[in-house]
Amino acid sequence: MEEQTRSIVQQSLNALLENENFLTDLKGGMRQKAFTSLNSILSTPNQIHKSFLRVPLEGGEVVRIPSYRVHHNDALGPYKGGIRFHETVNEEEVVNLAFLMTLKNALHNVPFGGGKGGIMINPKDFSEKELHKICIKYVRYFNNVIGPDKDIPAPDVGSGEREMDWMMAEYKKINQGSPYLGSFTGKSVENGGSLGRREATGKGVYFTFRYLLNNYVKDNQATFATTTNPFAKTALEYVNRELTVAVQGFGNVGSVTALEAYRCAHIQNKVVAVSDRNVTLFNADGLDIPALVEFTAKNKGDLPTSEDQLTAAGIAATIQGREDILTMDVDVLFLAALENQLNDQNKTQIKARIIVEGANAPTTREADDYLSEKGVVIIPDILANAGGVIVSYLEWLQGRETQFFSEEEVYNQLLAKMRNTMDTLLPQYFGDTFSLRQNCYIHSVTRLSTVLYRQGKLY
Repeated sequence: MEEQTRSIVQQSLNALLENENFLTDLKGGMRQKAFTSLNSILSTPNQIHKSFLRVPLEGGEVVRIPSYRVHHNDALGPYKGGIRFHETVNEEEVVNLAFLMTLKNALHNVPFGGGKGGIMINPKDFSEKELHKICIKYVRYFNNVIGPDKDIPAPDVGSGEREMDWMMAEYKKINQGSPYLGSFTGKSVENGGSLGRREATGKGVYFTFRYLLNNYVKDNQATFATTTNPFAKTALEYVNRELTVAVQGFGNVGSVTALEAYRCAHIQNKVVAVSDRNVTLFNADGLDIPALVEFTAKNKGDLPTSEDQLTAAGIAATIQGREDILTMDVDVLFLAALENQLNDQNKTQIKARIIVEGANAPTTREADDYLSEKGVVIIPDILANAGGVIVSYLEWLQGRETQFFSEEEVYNQLLAKMRNTMDTLLPQYFGDTFSLRQNCYIHSVTRLSTVLYRQGKLY
């Protein structure tokens, strides 16, 4: 995935190099050298921090757990990115995720750089007390590189407000007398977190889909009726009709996305399938999403896996394999699990014509190219799942000022920020043959390149 991201950034730089209206001060050989410098800077992280956490377990043994904190680029502000708790965490993955955070913040004009962290564990394998120790150790090992004005971690896959509360408390203990509320975001409201932060990513994911279809495309139906743009033609097919929706992943992002779709009064859509690490649940008439959310809250985040559990919860659904959701005959597929879900092996079996990436890097380059050539509308990760970092920024601001926004104020600012980004991107996307992902990357690289040039970083 890292190579894929670098390739798209290189394509973006190539396009900007040929644009004579961009960085007009740079000409001839100096221009070529500057763009070579940009590629070198943007394709590599500033620092990679790695440690093996020494953690004593309740059983008496000691384990060493690989953990990472990657600083990709801080041209726009302090490093910002979540801490992933997952058994597949590795250095290459964390580097690529930090890279994507740099692009995401630049895309949405959030004044943060790109960072990311990871701890190579399955959190379900550890007790609450052991997880607390792991969080404390992470802060101790990386204390010198994190902080409100240096690097501000947040939750990611496998972590949440509980872990951020623990980590901030340890940071406060180590750095007595220093500002600490902004050291971590995604905390509980009681511990200085922001209202709406937990739901922010899922709400933002669904909003990008809703705004594209219900606002932008609907408002431009007359123009789209005569277009030759393949993405505009696809989008136009799905305006003013009932849509079937599938949501892969039913964690923090996927469950909120599904609930937003279930409750949406602006678009006729029904969620016919959801999945997690164990199963896919399907009901052609639509699933009872609130009942599923209630079930997972009582069952460690897992969906029902047996007929008995479905019956006891009063949920009508058929149980299928967890991978089945990807190739179902639905109109819209939300990807809210892990990376590399749509790939070279299954790309020809994907039937959804609108795909929204709630997870980071869920579509490989091969699948992205193939589906885009077929006119499939893909709302990419750096556009769709930025709700978390946008509200993290609001939480960071609130912590610095110790004044807090209402939930309504948070959501209004979140959606306004995402709306502004989409209003910038969509005219170009529906006016040329670039994918929306490529348009996003060009926009991000344009901003980063301009700032790096103005800061004197290219020579």
